[in-house]
Amino acid sequence: MKVDWAALGAVFGVSLAVVLGLVVLFSVALRALSAREVARERGDAAVAPTAAAAVCLLACVTVVLFGIYLIVAG
Repeated sequence: MKVDWAALGAVFGVSLAVVLGLVVLFSVALRALSAREVARERGDAAVAPTAAAAVCLLACVTVVLFGIYLIVAG
């Protein structure tokens, strides 16, 4: 049995990049939701933080669903 170390390294690198990107997106979404609450307490409009949070959370859901699709389709 021979292990293709280059392919294993490539899979590890891509997986690490996707996981880090997903964590950053989710963190930005949580930060935007927090900013929305602060804006509401001040009486300001909370449209921009709400939109940013929605976009980040939608991106997170898309990445997760694509990963599930890759696992099930394979």
